Amino acid sequence: MSEVQFKLATKEDLPFIVSVYNQTIASHIVTASLQPVTVEQRLPWFEAHKPDAHPIWVAWLDDKRAGWVSLSPYHPRAAYHITSEISIYIDRQFQHLGLGTKMVQYAEQMAPSLEIKNIVCLIFGANLPSLGLFKKLGYETWGTLPKVAELDGNLMDLKILGKAV
Repeated sequence: MSEVQFKLATKEDLPFIVSVYNQTIASHIVTASLQPVTVEQRLPWFEAHKPDAHPIWVAWLDDKRAGWVSLSPYHPRAAYHITSEISIYIDRQFQHLGLGTKMVQYAEQMAPSLEIKNIVCLIFGANLPSLGLFKKLGYETWGTLPKVAELDGNLMDLKILGKAV
C-alpha cells in the first residue's frame, strides 16, 4: 500500500464523508442509521467536531480520499473529557488494504495532543471485521449492551471496546 496521508476534514470533504457513511447503512451491521443521511443532516455533527478537541481526518491514498476517522465526545458531561469515541469509515474501493489499522493508529497517535487518555468504540456484535480490527490493535471489551438495537428485524448487541492511549 502507498503511504496514507491524513488531513483535517473541511466542509468540502463533507459530501465524501456522507457518501462513505451511507455505503455502510444497507449492511445493517455497521451503523444504527436506517436510512441514508444527507450532507445537510450531517452538518451539525461536522461542525461540532473541533480540530483542537474532537477532529475528523480524511485519509488520502494515492491522492484520493479513501476514508475518514473521527474522535467524538464520549459523553457530554465534563469529567468524561479524557475519553473519546472513535469512528472509522473506509470507501468500498479502498477496503481490505490495511487502511483501518493505519486510521486507528493515527487517531491513537494524535490523542495525547488532544488530552485524550482513552478511546472507546461502539461496535455491533455482528460486525466481526470491526471487532477483529480493534481487538488486534489492543482494544478490550469494556462492556456489552445486549439487544439494544433492531436492524432489519434483528436484535443487535452493542459491544463497547476501549483502550488507554
